[in-house]
Amino acid sequence: MKRLDKLSTENLSAWVQQAQTQAERGRVIDRIPQLAKADPAWFAVHICCESGKTFNFGDTACVFPLMSVIKTFSLLYLLENFGAETVFGWVGVEPSDAPFNSLEQLISDRGYPRNPMINSGAITLSDKLPGKDANQRTLLFCQWLNQLADCQLSLDEVMLASVRLTRSTTNVAIAHYLTETNHLKNLETALDTYEQICCLSGRVEDLALLGKLLAFDNGCISSQNRRIVNAVMSTCGLYEVSAKFAVRVGLPMKSGIGGGLVAIVPGEGAIACYSPMLDNIGNPVMGLAFVEALSQKLGLSIFG
Repeated sequence: MKRLDKLSTENLSAWVQQAQTQAERGRVIDRIPQLAKADPAWFAVHICCESGKTFNFGDTACVFPLMSVIKTFSLLYLLENFGAETVFGWVGVEPSDAPFNSLEQLISDRGYPRNPMINSGAITLSDKLPGKDANQRTLLFCQWLNQLADCQLSLDEVMLASVRLTRSTTNVAIAHYLTETNHLKNLETALDTYEQICCLSGRVEDLALLGKLLAFDNGCISSQNRRIVNAVMSTCGLYEVSAKFAVRVGLPMKSGIGGGLVAIVPGEGAIACYSPMLDNIGNPVMGLAFVEALSQKLGLSIFG
């Protein structure tokens, strides 16, 4: 029996309670008004195993925007469409020790985004998504994900309006610098696409189903691209604390300021969490605490 399959509802409940004790270490983001409406107590888990077994717990009906979690899947989408050589001509794979929206980092790297998991890399890749404009790009990407993962993502128009109303001046500055250094073709389309794909929303089950695409062979995704995305998640998915959690958890993970967190257990399944309380890096506090407990208790680390 695989390690994830050994889970029990009792264990799950105990580790969720353990994670909830960490809640006071976080806060709900207030920069985007619609995100600020999230209840700090919300917590949901959904786990999909290769065997078909699933486990879920908590506020699983909550719908939330994927925000930066989508960066993982836009990378996968572009790798599948254009191949690794082309994609890594656009962005690098180097970890960053600066915040996810650092303009200084981009300037020191002369406009070549360090990796796809930080904003400069994700905005650059948004400029390359197939489609004639931001709306079509988002629609095609969303349809691709839903078809492949059998999930039900949709664009949250209310969240998008809130994001546009409080458009990040840092992201605008990053996009301008990317344009100056010839890394973006169309600044406005790139930013609009980036904001739209970040507002693709679903439940924790949808996120777990997306994670399954990266967990094991499903006949749809190239195994090489799956390995590449998992590797980049391991080194860059949690921003400047990625290395710390590679040691403590040992699983490829990606977080988003919407409260989503996905962890991949290669060959076994995917773990998705939703908890809107974030630490000062922008990672969900309770979600990380839960995945850490789960990984340590079941011995899930990919590093043996």
